[in-house]
Amino acid sequence: MSRVITGLDALLENAPGWIRGRRLGLLCHQASVDSRLIHAKDLVSAAFPGQLTCLFSPQHGLYSEKQDNMIESADAIDPATGLPVFSLYGKTREPVASQLSDMDILLVDLQDVGCRVYTYIWTMFLAMRACARHGKGLAVLDRPNPIGGLQVEGNLVAECCRSFVGMAPIPMRHGMTMGELALFLRDWASLDLELHVVSLRGWKRHMYFDQTGLPWVWPSPNMPTLDTALVYPGQVILEGTNLSEGRGTTRPFEVFGAPYLDPAWLITRAGDAGLKGMVLREQYFEPTFNKWKGTRCGGVQIHVVDRETFEPYLATLTLLSLISGHYRQKFAWKAPPYEYEYDRLPADLITGDKLLREAVEQGAGREEIASFWTGQLEEFRERSRPFLLY
Repeated sequence: MSRVITGLDALLENAPGWIRGRRLGLLCHQASVDSRLIHAKDLVSAAFPGQLTCLFSPQHGLYSEKQDNMIESADAIDPATGLPVFSLYGKTREPVASQLSDMDILLVDLQDVGCRVYTYIWTMFLAMRACARHGKGLAVLDRPNPIGGLQVEGNLVAECCRSFVGMAPIPMRHGMTMGELALFLRDWASLDLELHVVSLRGWKRHMYFDQTGLPWVWPSPNMPTLDTALVYPGQVILEGTNLSEGRGTTRPFEVFGAPYLDPAWLITRAGDAGLKGMVLREQYFEPTFNKWKGTRCGGVQIHVVDRETFEPYLATLTLLSLISGHYRQKFAWKAPPYEYEYDRLPADLITGDKLLREAVEQGAGREEIASFWTGQLEEFRERSRPFLLY
């Protein structure tokens, strides 16, 4: 297996002309490492002496230490480099003029997981808007989409459901890299922005992360493995329900359940639902934090046995349709707030369309749910195709 070369490694191997003599900012997190697991901030600082002037951190903090949603990070000083660290998940989520004043171009080196709800996409987008507004450049050091670039799945975000987990019309599983998304979003938002993408070398669209030869570093506290990323585009919906999504266990998002859930019943019903590429295994657990903390939950673990046919978004919506219908008195959609939205239901923001939630409430089956996005996906494929780099 040949190793994929990340945008970070490519930048350090052959510095492009646009970086020479320019003051640099760096938006990064703990997964921003090279193939030897050395952090981008230390590498960029050493490779371009005196040019790196500030760091920016996304949700969960520079070292991904903040566990949950709406747990903010404060601005800080990085002890290794002495540089200021501006939090983009604290007092602000979009860089302000004073934070950009000492830099000419912002390097973005963030590991995404291929899911529209994962907020690093939108932190990058808000940084793009700010850089365009203040006449700064932005460069994405590209990284692989860990769940591949071929499969796309889900509805496009309706305007009434736009939020920090969906600011543009893209599907839940988008099949793009951060660099490709930046090109797409610049066009969609008509941004007058100097934008560069330092491309991957050796990455093919069919590749999952374990085929890249690169080390996995969890990009957020509840994304410990590639297995987590595989189920996340569906299981993240559970954040908008009273079901535990497995936070507070060692297998978040793969494990889910609630005290009222009968695993045997769910496994039997799921077996009749036509879901592909997965096996549900009975699992009891007690979360150590978050929903149902310290309470024994009945549930299952999702084992992906064929990731080429597995449809995470469709699978979770179908399971929720079964659960919400069977446990009408116990299942509930979680109330706001969610990601700084205080009025709209979290489930509507996560799915991106309240009509989809209503269909689940009415017991829609697998095929009816999938019909929501058939035409929308074709529209997205056509619109995104010009921006695909690999």
